[in-house]
Amino acid sequence: MKEEEKKEILGFAYECLFSLFTYEKVDMKECDAMCGAFVTLRKNGELRGCIGYIYPVAPLYEMVRMLVRDAAFNDCRFKPLRKDELSSISLEISLLTPMKDIKSLDEFRLGTDGLMMSLRGRRALFLPDVADETGWDEVTFFEQLCLKAGLAKDAYKDKEASFMTFQSEVIR
Repeated sequence: MKEEEKKEILGFAYECLFSLFTYEKVDMKECDAMCGAFVTLRKNGELRGCIGYIYPVAPLYEMVRMLVRDAAFNDCRFKPLRKDELSSISLEISLLTPMKDIKSLDEFRLGTDGLMMSLRGRRALFLPDVADETGWDEVTFFEQLCLKAGLAKDAYKDKEASFMTFQSEVIR
């Protein structure tokens, strides 16, 4: 994605965020791009909300509008965003490449790949930059992914576990 396009979509995302409290209409931009995407909100650099779709469910701008709202109000790990927090909020958009099945965690590249794990009807995902942000090594990354999925921390060793990798382009 070109720098001008990145600025435009990030600006649109901020407009959507502020409109949640001002109720001003934000004009939808035309864009046929289709990819998975996540919107991450940070308050003073700390995670404040992150919601996304691994597969496209709508054109990119429409997804961004939905994800901004959901990251602000519907991430069950956090209370809904308040208007008085807006000045402390920064926003990121992660555009995902298509998911790729891997046969072994040896194919996973910490810091480059995102990872989705599925086991016994549970699944969890970490974006690629989670490793850098947390400083986790591979084992800790895998264990935390299991815990996020509601599984035992060593469930990644289960032969029935399946994994998919992807990369992302982060727009800040």
